Amino acid sequence: MTEMSERDALVLFMPSGKRGRFAVGTSVLEAARSLGVYVESVCGGRATCGRCQIEVQQGNFAKHKITSSLNHISPVGPKEQRYAEVRTIPEGRRLSCSAQILGDLVIDVPQDTVVNAQVIRKAATDRLFDRNPAIQLCYVEVDEPDMHKPLGDLDRLNLMLEKDWGWTDILVAQHLMPDVQQTLRRGNWGVTAAIHRDLEGARPNLIALWPGLHNEAYGIACDIGSTTIAMHLVSLLSGRVIASSGTSNPQIRFGEDLMSRVSYVMMNPDGREAMTKAVRQAINELTVKVCAEANVDPNNILDAVFVANPIMHHLFLGIDPTELGQAPFALAVSGAVHTWSREIALAINRGARVYLLPCIAGHVGADAAGATLSEGPHRQDRMMLLVDVGTNAEIILGNKDRVVAASSPTGPAFEGAEISSGQRAAPGAIERVRIDPQTLEPKFRVIGVDKWSDEDGFAEQAEKVGITGICGSAIIEVVAEMYLCGIISEDGVVDGAMAARSERILENGRTFSYLLHDGAQRITVTQNDVRAIQLAKAALYAGVKLLMEKQGIDTVDSIRFAGAFGSFIDPKYAMVLGLIPDCDLAEVKAVGNAAGTGGLMALLNRDYRREIEQTVRKIEKIETALEPRFQELFVHAMALPNKVDSFPNLASVVTLPDRKVLDEAGEAGGRRRRRSRG
Repeated sequence: MTEMSERDALVLFMPSGKRGRFAVGTSVLEAARSLGVYVESVCGGRATCGRCQIEVQQGNFAKHKITSSLNHISPVGPKEQRYAEVRTIPEGRRLSCSAQILGDLVIDVPQDTVVNAQVIRKAATDRLFDRNPAIQLCYVEVDEPDMHKPLGDLDRLNLMLEKDWGWTDILVAQHLMPDVQQTLRRGNWGVTAAIHRDLEGARPNLIALWPGLHNEAYGIACDIGSTTIAMHLVSLLSGRVIASSGTSNPQIRFGEDLMSRVSYVMMNPDGREAMTKAVRQAINELTVKVCAEANVDPNNILDAVFVANPIMHHLFLGIDPTELGQAPFALAVSGAVHTWSREIALAINRGARVYLLPCIAGHVGADAAGATLSEGPHRQDRMMLLVDVGTNAEIILGNKDRVVAASSPTGPAFEGAEISSGQRAAPGAIERVRIDPQTLEPKFRVIGVDKWSDEDGFAEQAEKVGITGICGSAIIEVVAEMYLCGIISEDGVVDGAMAARSERILENGRTFSYLLHDGAQRITVTQNDVRAIQLAKAALYAGVKLLMEKQGIDTVDSIRFAGAFGSFIDPKYAMVLGLIPDCDLAEVKAVGNAAGTGGLMALLNRDYRREIEQTVRKIEKIETALEPRFQELFVHAMALPNKVDSFPNLASVVTLPDRKVLDEAGEAGGRRRRRSRG
């Protein structure tokens, strides 16, 4: 083996997922720019602005075949030392303009340094819910001490809570006991007690105590996604969402998809602890952010509800997720979890209670349970398909008679991680695409620009944010548009013969690519990109078809796209791609962050907690990996929209192209008219 100094090094940038090989001695900033990774740098690499900060992740990243170490980056040099003397730089960070690559690296670009950071698009719902929270504020006036009635201060408080509010047999949080007497005297014997009781018949808990009248009680509902974390701050007294925010999940630096994070835990002794610490820290920072936005004291947050996929669920609770990485995909805990904020180091009231919705199965988690609670297929007469498209797609299908569920490993392609010009949804990312079927010329929209690329004023607006890549919603649209225009065949092969019609069809070795944008950042859709999308959509569709067969149906009545990504998918293009089965397009709707809405419902009304706990016990879980039909369905689903399934509803609104048969090199292997799909 050659010495490290004599070979190129493999460098992976997170959270973009872009990678490349670079000569030893290349600066990290130069490597990032050559890959199109956005790293802020105002000073031109002079190490004076400090905006180009990065972090080196250490460990064995098995999925990426990278062992990353601090020994693989140059030591801190004079420029960085001078910067650190003038300004502070967080521990563990380096300036990418000065740091040089010496070996294989996994580099994290901290999102707090990025002006054009990922857009976290998980807004709160505007639906109204009946309130029956687990928290109640109770003001009481307590009798002063009496030598003739030697009853303790806490005991007299409990007596008044029983007399005025009917609470009996109260459990008092241990952390309150040292301060009860001082609190009573500060309030001149009038105090406000926060009582928590979730389950009917359970003992009530005294979790917080304030002197005098206290009229503030808040809760948080949080969706811990593998890519993003979304949080709502809610008044438990009014039921109103008063602040919402989101952030990237910092665990992404340990692995883009769930299985790579499990692999990281298996390969690194401190991997579980590092990921648990990272996600809790992100949640605490998000809590501080929403509280600052609403001018709320975090100490007034008394209840918290979380939803998450099984691996995020386990890591958040500090549970090793290794068993979820291999059959039979055993959960450490599947039912609802009740715990205390202090047990999981949350930056809210020490006595606050924490509730996690139940998980449905090993790869269908509390987030799917939250989406089910929100959309209610179990309350419907008609057959509803609920799909949350993410790195691991979760699928729920059913009505009031029967509900079945499964997951499909779609991977991160829909979020841009396996696409040559892919990126996450951020200013500068292409998010909408249309291709003229005659000229094959594209037009597109970019996040942060309110005009299409063929409109006057687009260039001036786009110059401010740049055109940096293509995000998930546009990846679906561009592949679907390429199919409708005949650029790719139903088998996903780019037609090389189309190069005679348009200079946008580029030869790329043995295959061809489509040039979407030729600017400072050249954006193409390669044959490998199309394959990645085919594999992802086929995994999802095969999972859906498997559930349809279990239900004994050929069609669904309605489709709901859940999740932030689902909110930006155009239903028509999703159907052209074959991501979802044929359905009346008017019945295909995006429902936003349904998992977060389910968490919000459980926060505001404990009756919803009982509903989803009972529903989850009845949902039938299907493990796609064990189903003999899955592989056959997957192969059929590789075609656009599908090799065997008909799409009459789609065909009524979209002209599907003639069937075209090409070999892998994009050469015609025979053409025939498209078979009737009726």
